[in-house]
Amino acid sequence: MTTAKKILGLLGRGIGYSYSPLIHNTALEILRLPYYYTIFDVADHDRIGVALKGAAALGIAGFNITIPYKQTVVPFLDDLSGEASSIQAVNTIVIREGRLLGHNTDIEGFASPLLQYGETISGSKAAIFGMGGAALAAIEAFRRYFSIQEILLFVRDAEKALSMLQSSPSKDLVTIVPLDRLLSGDETAVGTLDSCTALVNATPVGTKGRADASLSIVPAGAGLIRKGQIVYDMVYNPFETPLLAAAKKVGAETVPGIEMLIGQAALSFELWTGNAMPLDKVRPIVLKALQETI
Repeated sequence: MTTAKKILGLLGRGIGYSYSPLIHNTALEILRLPYYYTIFDVADHDRIGVALKGAAALGIAGFNITIPYKQTVVPFLDDLSGEASSIQAVNTIVIREGRLLGHNTDIEGFASPLLQYGETISGSKAAIFGMGGAALAAIEAFRRYFSIQEILLFVRDAEKALSMLQSSPSKDLVTIVPLDRLLSGDETAVGTLDSCTALVNATPVGTKGRADASLSIVPAGAGLIRKGQIVYDMVYNPFETPLLAAAKKVGAETVPGIEMLIGQAALSFELWTGNAMPLDKVRPIVLKALQETI
């Protein structure tokens, strides 16, 4: 007799490139758990409510949420964890008895590969590029884990960023800087970036398959990254993004996005299944698959 599998999945838009199915299905197979993880590509924000209602009715066990719906899903959930509530952004949904429970494992998942640099980052300044749910998670992680002095948020739309930060407990730590000032070579904007110990790309710029795949959010060769900085790209495909390649060239420390992806995935996996992800077996399989796409 075959045991029916519970369905898990990634909900987002234009996400066929994702390695989340490989991560989770590898772990599920190793542990022989009765789940299967797949992709749910939803075309627009106005379909999210219907999609989540249908998922609960169908008995789907849970989702990861990615671009651009980490904030969109919040009003449709029955409850939020403390982390998700603090930034009003969700990357993991657990569905139990028809109730949708929102969590945010991005915060801890983002912080995990940076902990080795804790003493260097503590009390310093950080720069984050982007203003979606991933940026909110990074902001909160810096506040919770690193006692950051100030966060410079480089964005294209300052008014939208201000609105996004209204409910964030970290908003007083954040200074918004229009990205076009940096890109135009404004001395003040360049100076503020130079004063930062950590630089984080929380945008999809540089993702394989996108029109801007060959670009770095911080223009390469412009002298905007220096030796001694820690450069963290949330983009994980390719393994070495244009931003990380530029950072390595000048002698900066680099953190690849795959570490965050695996870190947050392990936390989500445990929320859904009650089992720890076997990271010692999953990580080499995922890294090998990613390297083979280069």
